Amino acid sequence: MSRFVRQTPCAVLLAVQFVGILLYPFLEDSFQGRQLFALFGLMVLGLVIFALRQTPAFTWVALLLALPAVALLAVQIATDNEELVIWASGFECLLYFYAAGAMLLYMLDDEVVTTDELFAIGAVFTLLAWAFAHLYVVIQGLQPAAFGAPPGDPRSWTELLFLSFTTLSSTGLSDIVPTSGHARSVNMIEQVCGLFYIAMVVTRLIGLNRRHRL
Repeated sequence: MSRFVRQTPCAVLLAVQFVGILLYPFLEDSFQGRQLFALFGLMVLGLVIFALRQTPAFTWVALLLALPAVALLAVQIATDNEELVIWASGFECLLYFYAAGAMLLYMLDDEVVTTDELFAIGAVFTLLAWAFAHLYVVIQGLQPAAFGAPPGDPRSWTELLFLSFTTLSSTGLSDIVPTSGHARSVNMIEQVCGLFYIAMVVTRLIGLNRRHRL
C-alpha cells in the first residue's frame, strides 16, 4: 500500500476526492460537521502538494498558495468563522488551478503513459471541478444572489460543487443556475475548459496508450 501511494499519488488524490463527494452532504449542517469539513479540506490540500511532487511544477509555488488556505481553514476549525470561507476558497481555487495545470504538464511531458498518468486524467478533471466550485464560493460571497439562492440562504458547497461538475462535464445545469453576469461568465469559461480537456488531453493520452501497446 505504501508503495502504491508513492508511485500513484494521483490515484490516491482522486479516490479521496470521490470520498469527499459522498461525505460533504453530511458535514454542512452543524458546527462539528463544518469542523470535519475543514479538516477534510486540509487533507486534500496535503494530497495535492504530495501529488505535485511527481510533476515538473515548482512545489514551492504550490506551498505558497496552500499556506494561507491552511491557516484560514485552521482558524475556521477553531472559531467557526464563516466569514473566512470566502478567503480560504480564494486561495484553494488558485492552488487547484495551479495543480491542474501542473498535472497537465505531467501528463504531456513524455510519450509513455504510466499508470499514475492515467489516474491523473481523472485527478485533473476533479481538480478543475473543485477549483471552479471554490471560485463560485468567492462569487457568491461577493454577490449573494449570483446563483439564484434566496436572501440569507446561500447555496451550499455541495450545490456549487454539483454545478461545477455538471458544467465541466457538459451534462447540464439542472436546478442550479447562475443568474448574475459574473457568475455566468465564469460558468461559460468552465464549459469551454471542460470541452477542451475532454477533446484534447484525454484523446491524446488514450492514443499514446494504444500506440504503446501496439
